[in-house]
Amino acid sequence: MPQKTRTKILATIGPSSASKERIEQLIDAGADAFRFNFSHGTHDEHKERYNIVRKLAKEKNLHITIVADMQGPKLRVGEFKDGKIELKTGQKFILDLDKALGDETRVNLPHKEIFQALRPGEDLLLNDGNIRLHVDECDAKHAVTTVVVGGPLSSHKGVNLPNVKLPISAITEKDRKDIEFALKLGVDWISLSFVQQAEDVREARKIIGDKAWIISKLEKPSAIDELDEIIQLSDAIMVARGDLGVECPIQTVPVLQKRIVSACRKYGRPVIIATQMLESMIKAPTPTRAEVSDVATAVYDGADTVMLSAETAAGDYPVEAVSMMKNIISQVENDPLFYSLMQSSRKAPCCVGEADSITYAASDIAASLKDVAAIVTYTSSGLTTFLTARERPNLPILAITPDLEVARRMGIVWGAKSFVNKDSFKSFDKIEDIAVKIAVENGFAKPGQHIIITAGFPLGKKGRTNMLHTVYIPEK
Repeated sequence: MPQKTRTKILATIGPSSASKERIEQLIDAGADAFRFNFSHGTHDEHKERYNIVRKLAKEKNLHITIVADMQGPKLRVGEFKDGKIELKTGQKFILDLDKALGDETRVNLPHKEIFQALRPGEDLLLNDGNIRLHVDECDAKHAVTTVVVGGPLSSHKGVNLPNVKLPISAITEKDRKDIEFALKLGVDWISLSFVQQAEDVREARKIIGDKAWIISKLEKPSAIDELDEIIQLSDAIMVARGDLGVECPIQTVPVLQKRIVSACRKYGRPVIIATQMLESMIKAPTPTRAEVSDVATAVYDGADTVMLSAETAAGDYPVEAVSMMKNIISQVENDPLFYSLMQSSRKAPCCVGEADSITYAASDIAASLKDVAAIVTYTSSGLTTFLTARERPNLPILAITPDLEVARRMGIVWGAKSFVNKDSFKSFDKIEDIAVKIAVENGFAKPGQHIIITAGFPLGKKGRTNMLHTVYIPEK
Protein backbone atom coordinates (compact mmCIF):
# COMPACT_ATOMS: atom_id res chain seq x y z
CA MET A 1 0.00 0.00 0.00
CA PRO A 2 1.18 3.57 -0.61
CA GLN A 3 2.77 5.30 2.36
CA LYS A 4 0.49 7.88 3.89
CA THR A 5 3.08 10.54 4.70
CA ARG A 6 6.15 11.98 3.01
CA THR A 7 7.99 12.89 6.22
CA LYS A 8 9.58 9.80 7.78
CA ILE A 9 9.73 8.58 11.39
CA LEU A 10 12.93 7.27 13.00
CA ALA A 11 12.22 5.39 16.25
CA THR A 12 14.87 4.39 18.79
CA ILE A 13 14.82 0.79 19.99
CA GLY A 14 15.52 0.25 23.69
CA PRO A 15 14.22 -1.69 26.70
CA SER A 16 10.62 -0.56 26.07
CA SER A 17 10.61 -1.64 22.44
CA ALA A 18 13.08 -4.50 21.96
CA SER A 19 10.68 -7.42 21.62
CA LYS A 20 9.51 -8.73 18.27
CA GLU A 21 5.91 -7.95 19.16
CA ARG A 22 6.67 -4.35 20.09
CA ILE A 23 8.92 -3.69 17.08
CA GLU A 24 6.15 -5.01 14.81
CA GLN A 25 3.68 -2.70 16.52
CA LEU A 26 6.02 0.25 15.91
CA ILE A 27 6.29 -0.63 12.21
CA ASP A 28 2.52 -0.95 11.91
CA ALA A 29 2.11 2.39 13.74
CA GLY A 30 4.28 4.15 11.17
CA ALA A 31 7.99 3.78 11.95
CA ASP A 32 10.04 3.90 8.73
CA ALA A 33 13.45 3.45 10.36
CA PHE A 34 15.00 2.30 13.63
CA ARG A 35 17.88 3.79 15.57
CA PHE A 36 20.19 1.54 17.58
CA ASN A 37 21.82 3.67 20.27
CA PHE A 38 25.33 2.33 20.88
CA SER A 39 25.64 4.43 24.03
CA HIS A 40 23.52 1.69 25.59
CA GLY A 41 23.13 -2.04 25.12
CA THR A 42 25.53 -4.83 24.28
CA HIS A 43 26.56 -6.07 20.85
CA ASP A 44 24.51 -9.21 21.40
CA GLU A 45 21.42 -7.13 22.18
CA HIS A 46 21.90 -5.00 19.07
CA LYS A 47 22.38 -8.13 16.95
CA GLU A 48 19.17 -9.66 18.26
CA ARG A 49 17.23 -6.46 17.53
CA TYR A 50 18.80 -6.19 14.07
CA ASN A 51 17.69 -9.71 13.19
CA ILE A 52 14.15 -8.99 14.39
CA VAL A 53 13.87 -5.84 12.26
CA ARG A 54 15.24 -7.55 9.15
CA LYS A 55 12.93 -10.55 9.59
CA LEU A 56 9.85 -8.39 10.09
CA ALA A 57 10.76 -6.20 7.11
CA LYS A 58 11.02 -9.30 4.91
CA GLU A 59 7.71 -10.66 6.17
CA LYS A 60 5.98 -7.34 5.48
CA ASN A 61 7.77 -6.77 2.16
CA LEU A 62 9.19 -3.48 3.42
CA HIS A 63 12.61 -1.85 3.27
CA ILE A 64 13.12 -0.74 6.88
CA THR A 65 16.16 1.46 7.54
CA ILE A 66 18.55 0.72 10.43
CA VAL A 67 20.73 3.49 11.89
CA ALA A 68 23.63 2.69 14.23
CA ASP A 69 24.20 5.75 16.41
CA MET A 70 27.72 5.98 17.83
CA GLN A 71 28.33 7.24 21.37
CA GLY A 72 31.26 9.53 20.57
CA PRO A 73 33.50 11.10 23.24
CA LYS A 74 31.76 11.49 26.60
CA LEU A 75 33.26 14.21 28.77
CA ARG A 76 32.40 13.68 32.42
CA VAL A 77 33.63 14.70 35.87
CA GLY A 78 35.03 12.03 38.18
CA GLU A 79 33.64 10.71 41.45
CA PHE A 80 32.78 12.49 44.70
CA LYS A 81 33.40 11.07 48.18
CA ASP A 82 29.72 11.17 49.04
CA GLY A 83 28.43 10.66 45.52
CA LYS A 84 27.34 14.27 45.09
CA ILE A 85 27.90 17.85 46.27
CA GLU A 86 26.10 21.18 46.24
CA LEU A 87 27.87 24.02 44.42
CA LYS A 88 27.01 27.53 45.60
CA THR A 89 26.97 30.53 43.29
CA GLY A 90 30.10 32.64 43.74
CA GLN A 91 32.31 29.96 45.29
CA LYS A 92 35.61 28.75 43.84
CA PHE A 93 35.75 25.24 42.40
CA ILE A 94 38.74 23.40 40.95
CA LEU A 95 38.83 20.83 38.16
CA ASP A 96 42.03 18.78 37.87
CA LEU A 97 43.67 15.56 36.72
CA ASP A 98 44.07 14.23 40.28
CA LYS A 99 42.17 10.93 40.54
CA ALA A 100 41.40 11.45 44.24
CA LEU A 101 37.70 11.52 45.15
CA GLY A 102 36.15 14.98 44.87
CA ASP A 103 34.47 17.23 47.43
CA GLU A 104 32.94 20.71 47.61
CA THR A 105 36.23 22.32 46.58
CA ARG A 106 37.45 20.16 43.67
CA VAL A 107 36.86 17.14 41.45
CA ASN A 108 38.76 15.08 38.94
CA LEU A 109 38.21 15.88 35.27
CA PRO A 110 39.91 12.96 33.48
CA HIS A 111 40.32 14.64 30.11
CA LYS A 112 43.72 16.23 29.54
CA GLU A 113 42.50 17.51 26.17
CA ILE A 114 40.12 19.86 27.96
CA PHE A 115 42.94 21.49 29.93
CA GLN A 116 44.99 21.80 26.75
CA ALA A 117 42.19 23.74 25.07
CA LEU A 118 40.87 25.79 28.01
CA ARG A 119 41.64 29.50 28.33
CA PRO A 120 40.83 31.98 31.12
CA GLY A 121 37.49 33.62 30.45
CA GLU A 122 35.85 30.49 29.03
CA ASP A 123 32.76 28.90 30.59
CA LEU A 124 32.14 25.23 31.32
CA LEU A 125 28.67 23.72 31.60
CA LEU A 126 28.03 20.73 33.86
CA ASN A 127 25.03 18.45 34.36
CA ASP A 128 23.27 19.20 31.03
CA GLY A 129 23.99 22.90 31.34
CA ASN A 130 22.36 23.32 34.76
CA ILE A 131 25.68 24.39 36.33
CA ARG A 132 27.93 27.06 34.83
CA LEU A 133 31.57 27.58 35.80
CA HIS A 134 33.72 30.52 34.69
CA VAL A 135 37.43 29.76 34.22
CA ASP A 136 39.62 32.19 36.18
CA GLU A 137 42.98 30.54 35.61
CA CYS A 138 44.15 27.26 34.12
CA ASP A 139 47.13 25.23 32.95
CA ALA A 140 47.71 21.76 31.51
CA LYS A 141 46.68 20.02 34.74
CA HIS A 142 43.98 22.07 36.43
CA ALA A 143 41.49 24.93 36.17
CA VAL A 144 40.36 27.31 38.90
CA THR A 145 36.77 28.39 38.30
CA THR A 146 34.07 30.56 39.84
CA VAL A 147 30.58 29.07 40.09
CA VAL A 148 28.28 31.36 38.08
CA VAL A 149 25.20 29.13 38.42
CA GLY A 150 25.27 26.59 41.23
CA GLY A 151 23.28 23.50 42.07
CA PRO A 152 23.64 19.79 42.85
CA LEU A 153 26.44 17.90 41.08
CA SER A 154 26.89 14.15 41.30
CA SER A 155 29.57 11.76 40.09
CA HIS A 156 30.12 11.25 36.35
CA LYS A 157 27.92 14.13 35.22
CA GLY A 158 28.61 15.49 31.74
CA VAL A 159 30.77 18.47 30.85
CA ASN A 160 30.18 20.79 27.88
CA LEU A 161 32.50 23.49 26.55
CA PRO A 162 30.36 25.77 24.39
CA ASN A 163 33.05 27.87 22.74
CA VAL A 164 35.98 25.45 22.74
CA LYS A 165 37.07 23.20 19.88
CA LEU A 166 38.69 20.23 21.57
CA PRO A 167 41.76 18.47 20.11
CA ILE A 168 40.04 15.08 20.12
CA SER A 169 38.63 12.85 17.42
CA ALA A 170 34.89 12.37 17.06
CA ILE A 171 35.57 8.63 16.90
CA THR A 172 36.72 6.92 20.09
CA GLU A 173 38.19 3.44 20.40
CA LYS A 174 34.76 2.26 21.54
CA ASP A 175 33.24 3.82 18.43
CA ARG A 176 35.75 2.06 16.18
CA LYS A 177 34.80 -1.30 17.65
CA ASP A 178 31.10 -0.45 17.44
CA ILE A 179 31.42 0.70 13.81
CA GLU A 180 33.23 -2.51 12.88
CA PHE A 181 30.50 -4.56 14.54
CA ALA A 182 27.67 -2.52 13.00
CA LEU A 183 29.13 -2.81 9.51
CA LYS A 184 29.46 -6.57 9.88
CA LEU A 185 25.80 -6.69 10.90
CA GLY A 186 24.85 -4.76 7.77
CA VAL A 187 23.35 -1.53 9.13
CA ASP A 188 22.32 1.07 6.58
CA TRP A 189 23.57 4.25 8.23
CA ILE A 190 26.25 5.13 10.79
CA SER A 191 25.39 8.18 12.88
CA LEU A 192 28.48 10.09 13.97
CA SER A 193 28.39 11.96 17.29
CA PHE A 194 30.52 14.92 18.46
CA VAL A 195 31.24 16.28 14.98
CA GLN A 196 33.27 19.45 15.54
CA GLN A 197 34.64 20.00 12.05
CA ALA A 198 34.62 18.67 8.50
CA GLU A 199 37.77 16.65 9.18
CA ASP A 200 35.77 14.45 11.56
CA VAL A 201 33.55 13.34 8.65
CA ARG A 202 36.57 12.67 6.47
CA GLU A 203 38.04 10.47 9.21
CA ALA A 204 34.78 8.54 9.48
CA ARG A 205 34.64 8.04 5.72
CA LYS A 206 38.09 6.43 5.76
CA ILE A 207 36.82 3.89 8.30
CA ILE A 208 33.34 3.28 6.90
CA GLY A 209 33.99 3.62 3.18
CA ASP A 210 30.92 2.73 1.16
CA LYS A 211 29.75 -0.03 3.52
CA ALA A 212 27.19 2.35 5.04
CA TRP A 213 26.13 5.96 4.66
CA ILE A 214 27.11 8.60 7.21
CA ILE A 215 24.81 10.82 9.29
CA SER A 216 26.66 13.72 10.91
CA LYS A 217 25.05 14.81 14.16
CA LEU A 218 25.28 18.57 14.61
CA GLU A 219 25.54 19.23 18.33
CA LYS A 220 28.64 21.46 18.60
CA PRO A 221 28.74 25.21 17.79
CA SER A 222 32.04 24.74 15.95
CA ALA A 223 30.28 22.43 13.48
CA ILE A 224 27.94 25.27 12.51
CA ASP A 225 30.99 27.29 11.47
CA GLU A 226 31.76 24.61 8.85
CA LEU A 227 28.13 23.76 8.11
CA ASP A 228 28.20 23.74 4.31
CA GLU A 229 31.35 21.62 4.08
CA ILE A 230 30.12 19.12 6.67
CA ILE A 231 26.81 18.73 4.81
CA GLN A 232 28.56 18.13 1.50
CA LEU A 233 30.89 15.52 3.01
CA SER A 234 28.03 13.71 4.79
CA ASP A 235 25.23 11.60 3.36
CA ALA A 236 22.68 13.00 5.83
CA ILE A 237 22.52 15.36 8.80
CA MET A 238 20.91 15.10 12.23
CA VAL A 239 19.99 18.22 14.18
CA ALA A 240 20.89 16.94 17.67
CA ARG A 241 18.99 19.59 19.60
CA GLY A 242 19.82 18.20 23.06
CA ASP A 243 23.54 18.99 23.16
CA LEU A 244 23.08 21.86 20.71
CA GLY A 245 20.69 23.46 23.20
CA VAL A 246 23.26 23.07 25.98
CA GLU A 247 26.25 24.42 24.09
CA CYS A 248 24.40 27.23 22.27
CA PRO A 249 22.01 29.76 23.81
CA ILE A 250 18.79 27.78 23.89
CA GLN A 251 16.82 30.50 22.09
CA THR A 252 19.08 30.08 19.05
CA VAL A 253 18.22 26.39 18.53
CA PRO A 254 15.02 26.99 16.48
CA VAL A 255 16.94 29.42 14.27
CA LEU A 256 19.78 26.95 13.80
CA GLN A 257 17.28 24.19 13.05
CA LYS A 258 15.76 26.19 10.20
CA ARG A 259 19.20 27.18 8.91
CA ILE A 260 20.40 23.56 8.88
CA VAL A 261 17.23 22.24 7.21
CA SER A 262 17.49 24.90 4.51
CA ALA A 263 21.18 24.12 3.90
CA CYS A 264 20.49 20.38 3.66
CA ARG A 265 17.80 20.98 1.04
CA LYS A 266 20.21 23.19 -0.87
CA TYR A 267 22.71 20.34 -1.16
CA GLY A 268 20.15 17.53 -1.50
CA ARG A 269 20.96 15.80 1.79
CA PRO A 270 18.33 14.22 4.07
CA VAL A 271 17.96 15.98 7.43
CA ILE A 272 16.66 14.49 10.69
CA ILE A 273 15.24 16.57 13.56
CA ALA A 274 15.93 14.90 16.91
CA THR A 275 15.60 15.22 20.68
CA GLN A 276 12.63 15.86 22.96
CA MET A 277 10.06 15.95 20.17
CA LEU A 278 7.37 14.19 22.24
CA GLU A 279 9.30 14.08 25.53
CA SER A 280 6.26 14.08 27.80
CA MET A 281 5.07 10.83 26.18
CA ILE A 282 7.81 8.99 28.03
CA LYS A 283 5.38 8.97 30.94
CA ALA A 284 2.09 10.24 29.49
CA PRO A 285 -0.20 8.79 26.79
CA THR A 286 -0.57 12.18 25.09
CA PRO A 287 1.93 14.97 24.36
CA THR A 288 1.79 18.62 25.31
CA ARG A 289 0.41 21.19 22.86
CA ALA A 290 3.90 22.68 22.58
CA GLU A 291 5.37 19.32 21.56
CA VAL A 292 2.73 18.86 18.89
CA SER A 293 3.61 22.31 17.53
CA ASP A 294 7.31 21.42 17.63
CA VAL A 295 6.83 18.31 15.49
CA ALA A 296 4.53 20.21 13.13
CA THR A 297 7.11 22.99 12.75
CA ALA A 298 9.78 20.48 11.75
CA VAL A 299 7.43 19.07 9.11
CA TYR A 300 6.47 22.53 7.83
CA ASP A 301 10.19 23.37 7.63
CA GLY A 302 10.69 20.44 5.26
CA ALA A 303 12.61 17.99 7.44
CA ASP A 304 13.03 14.55 5.87
CA THR A 305 12.68 12.68 9.16
CA VAL A 306 11.57 13.32 12.72
CA MET A 307 13.05 11.17 15.46
CA LEU A 308 11.85 9.64 18.72
CA SER A 309 14.49 8.87 21.36
CA ALA A 310 13.54 7.93 24.91
CA GLU A 311 9.87 8.07 23.93
CA THR A 312 10.22 4.70 22.18
CA ALA A 313 13.43 3.41 23.78
CA ALA A 314 12.47 3.71 27.45
CA GLY A 315 9.01 5.25 27.58
CA ASP A 316 5.74 3.80 28.81
CA TYR A 317 3.92 4.53 25.52
CA PRO A 318 6.27 3.78 22.60
CA VAL A 319 3.59 2.71 20.12
CA GLU A 320 1.35 5.62 21.03
CA ALA A 321 4.28 8.01 20.49
CA VAL A 322 4.84 6.74 16.94
CA SER A 323 1.11 6.87 16.20
CA MET A 324 0.90 10.42 17.53
CA MET A 325 3.86 11.53 15.44
CA LYS A 326 2.30 9.94 12.37
CA ASN A 327 -0.99 11.74 13.04
CA ILE A 328 0.76 15.10 13.41
CA ILE A 329 2.67 14.59 10.16
CA SER A 330 -0.52 13.59 8.33
CA GLN A 331 -2.36 16.64 9.60
CA VAL A 332 0.39 19.00 8.43
CA GLU A 333 0.85 17.36 5.05
CA ASN A 334 -2.90 17.53 4.40
CA ASP A 335 -2.81 21.28 4.96
CA PRO A 336 -2.87 23.09 1.55
CA LEU A 337 -0.40 25.56 3.03
CA PHE A 338 2.19 22.79 3.45
CA TYR A 339 2.98 22.31 -0.23
CA SER A 340 2.78 26.04 -0.84
CA LEU A 341 5.55 26.41 1.72
CA MET A 342 7.53 23.57 0.16
CA GLN A 343 7.38 25.20 -3.26
CA SER A 344 8.08 28.72 -2.02
CA SER A 345 11.20 27.46 -0.26
CA ARG A 346 12.56 25.71 -3.36
CA LYS A 347 15.85 27.03 -4.64
CA ALA A 348 17.57 26.61 -7.97
CA PRO A 349 20.23 23.86 -7.84
CA CYS A 350 23.42 25.14 -6.22
CA CYS A 351 25.73 22.90 -8.25
CA VAL A 352 24.09 22.64 -11.64
CA GLY A 353 24.86 19.34 -13.34
CA GLU A 354 22.83 16.84 -15.31
CA ALA A 355 21.26 15.19 -12.24
CA ASP A 356 20.39 18.54 -10.60
CA SER A 357 18.79 19.87 -13.77
CA ILE A 358 16.82 16.71 -14.52
CA THR A 359 15.37 16.34 -11.02
CA TYR A 360 14.57 20.07 -10.80
CA ALA A 361 12.77 19.89 -14.15
CA ALA A 362 10.89 16.73 -13.11
CA SER A 363 9.33 18.59 -10.20
CA ASP A 364 8.31 21.49 -12.47
CA ILE A 365 6.74 19.12 -15.00
CA ALA A 366 4.91 17.30 -12.21
CA ALA A 367 3.36 20.61 -11.15
CA SER A 368 2.26 21.59 -14.67
CA LEU A 369 1.31 18.32 -16.40
CA LYS A 370 -2.22 17.11 -15.77
CA ASP A 371 -2.85 13.96 -13.72
CA VAL A 372 0.72 13.08 -12.72
CA ALA A 373 0.60 10.31 -10.12
CA ALA A 374 4.26 9.79 -9.17
CA ILE A 375 7.89 10.49 -9.98
CA VAL A 376 9.89 7.32 -10.61
CA THR A 377 13.65 7.52 -10.08
CA TYR A 378 15.89 4.78 -11.43
CA THR A 379 18.91 4.97 -9.16
CA SER A 380 22.01 2.87 -8.55
CA SER A 381 23.50 5.05 -5.81
CA GLY A 382 20.47 6.83 -4.34
CA LEU A 383 21.65 10.28 -5.43
CA THR A 384 18.86 10.80 -7.97
CA THR A 385 16.27 10.09 -5.29
CA PHE A 386 17.98 12.50 -2.89
CA LEU A 387 17.88 15.27 -5.49
CA THR A 388 14.26 14.54 -6.39
CA ALA A 389 13.27 14.64 -2.71
CA ARG A 390 15.07 17.99 -2.37
CA GLU A 391 12.39 19.56 -4.58
CA ARG A 392 9.60 18.35 -2.25
CA PRO A 393 7.12 17.51 -5.05
CA ASN A 394 3.48 16.97 -4.15
CA LEU A 395 3.82 13.38 -5.37
CA PRO A 396 5.18 10.04 -4.20
CA ILE A 397 8.78 9.37 -5.20
CA LEU A 398 9.25 5.75 -6.28
CA ALA A 399 12.92 4.80 -6.10
CA ILE A 400 13.69 1.76 -8.25
CA THR A 401 17.15 0.33 -7.64
CA PRO A 402 18.98 -2.91 -8.41
CA ASP A 403 20.65 -2.78 -4.99
CA LEU A 404 18.90 -3.96 -1.81
CA GLU A 405 21.31 -1.92 0.33
CA VAL A 406 20.35 1.29 -1.48
CA ALA A 407 16.64 0.47 -1.12
CA ARG A 408 17.05 0.00 2.63
CA ARG A 409 18.75 3.36 3.01
CA MET A 410 15.74 5.29 1.69
CA GLY A 411 13.73 5.04 4.93
CA ILE A 412 14.91 8.48 6.09
CA VAL A 413 14.51 10.23 2.71
CA TRP A 414 11.48 12.50 2.32
CA GLY A 415 8.72 11.04 0.18
CA ALA A 416 10.76 8.09 -1.09
CA LYS A 417 9.33 4.60 -1.42
CA SER A 418 11.95 2.09 -2.60
CA PHE A 419 11.65 -0.99 -4.79
CA VAL A 420 14.34 -3.48 -5.80
CA ASN A 421 14.25 -4.50 -9.46
CA LYS A 422 17.32 -5.70 -11.32
CA ASP A 423 15.60 -6.50 -14.62
CA SER A 424 14.91 -2.85 -15.47
CA PHE A 425 18.64 -2.08 -15.32
CA LYS A 426 19.46 -4.77 -17.90
CA SER A 427 17.54 -3.25 -20.79
CA PHE A 428 16.60 0.32 -21.60
CA ASP A 429 13.42 -0.95 -23.25
CA LYS A 430 12.09 -2.28 -19.94
CA ILE A 431 12.29 0.83 -17.79
CA GLU A 432 8.94 2.27 -18.90
CA ASP A 433 6.98 -0.97 -18.53
CA ILE A 434 8.49 -1.82 -15.14
CA ALA A 435 7.95 1.71 -13.79
CA VAL A 436 4.27 1.60 -14.80
CA LYS A 437 3.86 -1.91 -13.40
CA ILE A 438 5.34 -0.96 -10.01
CA ALA A 439 3.35 2.28 -9.78
CA VAL A 440 0.01 0.65 -10.66
CA GLU A 441 0.38 -2.61 -8.73
CA ASN A 442 1.37 -0.77 -5.56
CA GLY A 443 -1.53 1.68 -5.75
CA PHE A 444 0.45 4.82 -6.62
CA ALA A 445 -1.02 5.29 -10.10
CA LYS A 446 -3.94 4.16 -12.24
CA PRO A 447 -4.90 4.16 -15.90
CA GLY A 448 -5.51 7.64 -17.28
CA GLN A 449 -2.66 9.17 -15.27
CA HIS A 450 0.96 10.04 -16.03
CA ILE A 451 4.16 9.11 -14.27
CA ILE A 452 7.47 10.89 -14.69
CA ILE A 453 10.64 8.81 -15.01
CA THR A 454 14.20 9.96 -14.37
CA ALA A 455 17.12 7.68 -15.14
CA GLY A 456 20.70 7.58 -16.29
CA PHE A 457 22.08 6.18 -19.49
CA PRO A 458 24.04 3.92 -19.64
CA LEU A 459 21.82 2.16 -17.10
CA GLY A 460 23.40 1.29 -13.77
CA LYS A 461 26.20 3.84 -14.01
CA LYS A 462 26.31 5.70 -10.71
CA GLY A 463 25.98 9.48 -10.66
CA ARG A 464 24.73 9.78 -14.26
CA THR A 465 21.11 10.98 -14.29
CA ASN A 466 20.58 12.39 -17.77
CA MET A 467 17.09 11.34 -18.85
CA LEU A 468 13.59 12.61 -18.10
CA HIS A 469 10.60 10.84 -19.58
CA THR A 470 6.84 11.17 -19.15
CA VAL A 471 4.61 8.14 -19.53
CA TYR A 472 0.84 8.05 -19.99
CA ILE A 473 -0.85 4.97 -18.55
CA PRO A 474 -3.55 4.07 -21.07
CA GLU A 475 -7.06 3.29 -19.96
CA LYS A 476 -8.19 -0.22 -20.79
